Amino acid sequence: MSTDDEVVETAADAAEDVVFSRVDVGELDDFDVTVTFENGVLDVDVYVNAPDAGVDETLVADDAALAARAAVDALLEG
Repeated sequence: MSTDDEVVETAADAAEDVVFSRVDVGELDDFDVTVTFENGVLDVDVYVNAPDAGVDETLVADDAALAARAAVDALLEG
């Protein structure tokens, strides 16, 4: 069984991977990934501010959050 810390780290890593795969670090003005896992409930919040990157920041943030949830699902199922 995975620990709460492993779940949080897995989710955060997956979200960051998506953000960094879509936006160059130099184009990020700000970004934040907040993950909590308490009582079996995962909460993921991703914020991306990259106005010069030419990407849909909301879509990148949403995709990063979805990737985080999928990574946790895989961790807990495996």
